[in-house]
Amino acid sequence: MADAPIIDCLQYANWSEKIFHQLHDGGVDAVHVTIAYHETFREVVLNLETWNRWFEQYPELIFAGRSGDDVRRARQEGRTAIFFGFQNPSPIEDDIGLIEICHTLGIRFMQLTYNNQSLLATGCYEDDDTGLTRFGKQAVAEMNRVGLVVDMSHSGKRSTLEAIDASSRPIAITHANPHWWHPALRNKCDEVLRALTGAGGMLGFSVYPHHLKDGTACTLSSFCEMVAEAAERYGVEHLGIGTDLCQDQPDKIVEWMRNGRWSKQTDFGEGSAAAPGFPKQPDWFRDNRDFGTIASGLQSAGFSSDDVDAIMGGNWLRFFDQSFKAEAS
Repeated sequence: MADAPIIDCLQYANWSEKIFHQLHDGGVDAVHVTIAYHETFREVVLNLETWNRWFEQYPELIFAGRSGDDVRRARQEGRTAIFFGFQNPSPIEDDIGLIEICHTLGIRFMQLTYNNQSLLATGCYEDDDTGLTRFGKQAVAEMNRVGLVVDMSHSGKRSTLEAIDASSRPIAITHANPHWWHPALRNKCDEVLRALTGAGGMLGFSVYPHHLKDGTACTLSSFCEMVAEAAERYGVEHLGIGTDLCQDQPDKIVEWMRNGRWSKQTDFGEGSAAAPGFPKQPDWFRDNRDFGTIASGLQSAGFSSDDVDAIMGGNWLRFFDQSFKAEAS
């Protein structure tokens, strides 16, 4: 399909003019950008100020995305629509009213947890997953009402299943891979993925090395064969890309991602016994200019052109159209 977009549903890059040009060169029409891990509401506002300055400086390359139509506009104009999301609910603090305020400010995704227990649900690194809290259930209902997508990428199994069940709208796991392909703690089991997709939700495949079979040495063919197996199990219409690309970030940022302010100890995280740092990307996906390589790999794995288009962005666009507007009253 000639008008099929390329959408990456999760990046946490060290943003710069260089990366904005790479988005353009790679034909990336939209990207979901993390603007909070452990930030407070006020700190998120400061991050939005930074992005507003970038929108002013590089209007020929990027602009703020709010709807699926902004993806279409980006494709028509040769720019990239930037969609904002939280990897933790910390910006809403303990105030359910901030959910609507955040949506008004342009936030379109919010994880109910990062790796730890939150006020809403349990993260995947906790020993005991107690599911959605009372606040969590009400937060999901409010997110559904205003059009803020529930993202369970870093949540535990029970919490994720309960979020799928509690949500009146399909939810997303924006950046993870199947546990049956690579048993990383962050990857999702078959039961969760069947529940997610059975309820109309979306899975974004990650190319972050800790989520890949064989890590940095993972081959493109192995990755694409995994996508093909997932399509057989869950249906191609529920699959997309969420690279979790952390391009040009200094290693100290990993400490903020994993430790925030909650710990004095080093949380090594995601299978690493050494000091935390970013692993090297596989050679077939180093930056935003490499999306065509993934598309070619999917074709080699047996996907039709229409299915490749769907996975590379068409499915996310449909999801955006359905998810970002307030529920009809």
